[in-house]
Amino acid sequence: MLNPRQIEAFRAVMLTGGITAAAELLNISQPAVSRLIADLQYALKLTLFERRGSRIAPTSEALSLYQEVERSFVGLERIEQAARDLQERRTGTLRIGAMPALAIGFLPRFVARFLDQRPRVDVSLWGSSSTVILDWVAAGQCELGFVQTPVEHTTVLSEKLPPVPVVAVVPSQHPLAERSHLTPEDFAGEAFISLGPSTLLRYRIDAVFADHGVTRTMHVETQLTMIACAMVASGVGVAIVDPFTAEEYAGRGIAIRPFVPTINFEMAVLHSAQRSLSTLAQDFLSGFRSAVATSGRRERGAHG
Repeated sequence: MLNPRQIEAFRAVMLTGGITAAAELLNISQPAVSRLIADLQYALKLTLFERRGSRIAPTSEALSLYQEVERSFVGLERIEQAARDLQERRTGTLRIGAMPALAIGFLPRFVARFLDQRPRVDVSLWGSSSTVILDWVAAGQCELGFVQTPVEHTTVLSEKLPPVPVVAVVPSQHPLAERSHLTPEDFAGEAFISLGPSTLLRYRIDAVFADHGVTRTMHVETQLTMIACAMVASGVGVAIVDPFTAEEYAGRGIAIRPFVPTINFEMAVLHSAQRSLSTLAQDFLSGFRSAVATSGRRERGAHG
C-alpha cells in the first residue's frame, strides 16, 4: 500500500537530487528517507533509483512517475493556495444589487478601492429599484442588496446603514446658489422637482415643508434623483436629493447646498436570512458601512 509520506519523500529526492538534501527539505533523517524510498519501490515493484558512485540517479520509470506525482502535487498546492486566498479574502465572487443613488458612482468607486487589494475577486454589480433588489436577494441572485428603508421579507435580513443628510440642488446660476445653506423658506414659490409619491424621502421632505408652512410650485415629479438633478441642471427647477446622486452632478450645472433642518436619507443592506454571509461579503460590508458613515459626517460638517 502506498502512503503519502512515501510519495513526498520520492518527490523531495527528485527535486533535490539526493537523499541528504531530501532529508533536509523534509526535516527528517537520511535513514528515514532511504526507508521511505525503499518501501515505495517495494510497493510499486519498480526500481526508481540507481546508485552511481556516491550519488543516486533516477531511472526512466522514476522520471515517468515523477511527472504524474508533480501534477498531483501542483493540484494540491493550487487547492491549498485557493484556501489561503479565501481565508485572506483575496479571491471569491460577490454579487451586489444597489439602488441607482448608490450604483451611479459612490458604490462603484468603493468597489474599485476594494478590488485594489483583491485583484482576483470577481464582482457583479447590478442597479435597479429597491423592490427589484429585494427580489434578487430573496432569490439568491445577489448576496448583498443596498436599498432604501424600510424593507421587510420573511427570507431576507435588513440592516440599517448609517444615515446621511439630504442636500438641496439648484441651478448653478440661480440666486439661491449664493447662499451657504438653504431652508424651507428659501423654496417658497420656487419651481420644485419632487420625488415620486411612493418614496419615504418624498414623505419626509413634504412633512418638513408642511411643518414650516412653505408652499412650493410642484409641476414636475420623478422617481429617480438622478433625473431630478439633470432637470435642475437644465434649469427646470430646484430639488432636494440624496448626497450621493448630487455629488455625481457636481460641476455639471448645479450647485449643491446643505439643507436645514436635517432630513436623513436612510438606507439598508439586505442579505439572505437562510445562509450566512461569506467572509468576503462581510469585509465588503464593513468597509462600505465605514465609507457611508464618513460621507455622513462630511455632510453634517457642511451643515455646521
